[in-house]
Amino acid sequence: MSQRAELIATDIAAYLDAHERKSLLRFITCGSVDDGKSTLIGRLLYESKMIFDDQLAALEADSRRIGTRGGELDFALLVDGLAAEREQGITIDVAYRYFSTDRRKFIVADTPGHEQYTRNMVTGASTAELAVILVDARKGLLTQTRRHSYLVSLLGIRDVVLAINKMDLVDYAEERFAELEAEYRRFAARLGLDRVQAIPLSAVHGDNVLERGSRMPWYAGPTLMEHLETVETAAAATDRPFRLPVQWVNRPDAGFRGFAGQVASGVIRPGDRLRVLPSGCECRVARIVTRDGDLPEAVAGQSVTLTLDTEVDVARGDVLAAADCPPEVADQFEGTIIWMHDEPMLPGRTYWLKIGAQTVAAMISPLKHRIDVNTQERAPAERLELNDIGVGEIELDRAIAFEPYAQSRVLGGFILIDRMSNQTVGAGLLHFALRRAQNVHWQALDVDQATRSRQKLQKSCVVWFTGLSGAGKSTIANLAERRLVAQGRHTYLLDGDNLRHGLNKDLGFTAQDRVENIRRVAEVARLMVDAGLIVLVSFISPFRAERRMARELVADGEFIEVFVDTPLEVAEARDVKGLYRKARAGQLRNFTGIDSPYEAPESPELRIDTAAMSSEAAAEAVVEQLARRGMLGPS
Repeated sequence: MSQRAELIATDIAAYLDAHERKSLLRFITCGSVDDGKSTLIGRLLYESKMIFDDQLAALEADSRRIGTRGGELDFALLVDGLAAEREQGITIDVAYRYFSTDRRKFIVADTPGHEQYTRNMVTGASTAELAVILVDARKGLLTQTRRHSYLVSLLGIRDVVLAINKMDLVDYAEERFAELEAEYRRFAARLGLDRVQAIPLSAVHGDNVLERGSRMPWYAGPTLMEHLETVETAAAATDRPFRLPVQWVNRPDAGFRGFAGQVASGVIRPGDRLRVLPSGCECRVARIVTRDGDLPEAVAGQSVTLTLDTEVDVARGDVLAAADCPPEVADQFEGTIIWMHDEPMLPGRTYWLKIGAQTVAAMISPLKHRIDVNTQERAPAERLELNDIGVGEIELDRAIAFEPYAQSRVLGGFILIDRMSNQTVGAGLLHFALRRAQNVHWQALDVDQATRSRQKLQKSCVVWFTGLSGAGKSTIANLAERRLVAQGRHTYLLDGDNLRHGLNKDLGFTAQDRVENIRRVAEVARLMVDAGLIVLVSFISPFRAERRMARELVADGEFIEVFVDTPLEVAEARDVKGLYRKARAGQLRNFTGIDSPYEAPESPELRIDTAAMSSEAAAEAVVEQLARRGMLGPS
């Protein structure tokens, strides 16, 4: 009987106490398709006695019905839970499993082998400390072996087990094991992976999984379980400076104000000096509060509430850090982006970036290059497709506290979220702050927007006309400007065609060029609003995300979206410039409404139905809208 079984039988309290004190190792299994990842994990669970009787009965039934072992236990079925996985015999989703031994607790992520599920593998690796990379002894190192090894190194995992599986199918040949080990070590050295433990095994028969067995007497190293139980991974987070991203400002009543979060690294004690970032305010720790009472210290991995000795402004997303060794603060970075969505990443488009407990608006531009994961070669790229990995410059709308991912996964790793759908579309790693972010600062000006607007006896704003080509946007905007000027207003009209002769002459009509086109126009419109002008902008601007970005560049109430709503068939019938005819003939690519989408506004401030309203009446409606909103001063 094992020590664990004895404790459970005789002293459950002692067992629970011992279990709580065990160290935890998170690891992943990865590799090419059908290398035996799920079988290996199933074998670990089975041999570790972590399967309940009803699970074992279900496994036996499933093995007879859909197993691949001729009625013998098919351990892969313990992990491959999706119906599609069982039917195809592959892993699609990331399957997390927990098990423990007398010496350690484990959380293992079984990650997919197929290239199209790279994003799932990245998800599993993002929290792992060790990777078990499986290789089929018959097939040797494959493209996915190299691909997953590169991703492992990219995500900061330094401890690797090269599990050369299916040794039973090569007659347990020592020469084959030595050949594959040498080949992998040469490749791993180029990736900076120097902590590699190679183990020959047969997951199906259990050789060198938990027990050594007699079929490979030439192997003198540890079994897989022995290595997992004893491996010392990278330096513990307690060895690094203190960091706590604030997740919640805890204020149950007027007499208590604390800052809750999980300690990302380091150790903290009452009396220690802290710096609040990004503000830079300093203070000291008064108490370390938990539900079970105050603590004399807190270490990495603990969730606590800190109270401070002085009243300082601290909000969710701020970072409490050791005052004598704080992280950097910046708003522009170089970083690696791993794209995880079917819709491509478009440089210039704004996404939400979540890092730690902070969520900020972010734009990736420019994209420096895309990395071929299979060869690690760099190639120019205009955008990233699903599962692509690239390096680019990331600009945020505010400064954040950060550390390079190589130093801190918490303060250096991020996810990207689509601002319209709220779907997670990418993940990334910060490398360093751009030097220009430290050299370029906002210059204080004595004359502000309010002063310029008062001088012109009006309130500045953006009137953004959007709609299909031929809808009548430019005509209506031009008529509206004539009416405003006749009233003595100060205006400027930014027209899409006109700006493509100068400011945007270098842009085409691909999705990424359209995004950049609107980004530039929106920035110019913002400057003109700051100058006190009423700015009329006439662009197709087909994407809601970019119109939303333009809206957020100015203050609330200063953006008026005018949807010139003309059906496609009506706009195409007009075809004043002959563009629709060229698009239909295939002579004009990426034309909105034909082979490029138009996303109509969901709640514009003004909708103009050109089937029911003349251009003159529409222009008058725009002027009336401005007057109702108080943008027009005295006549």
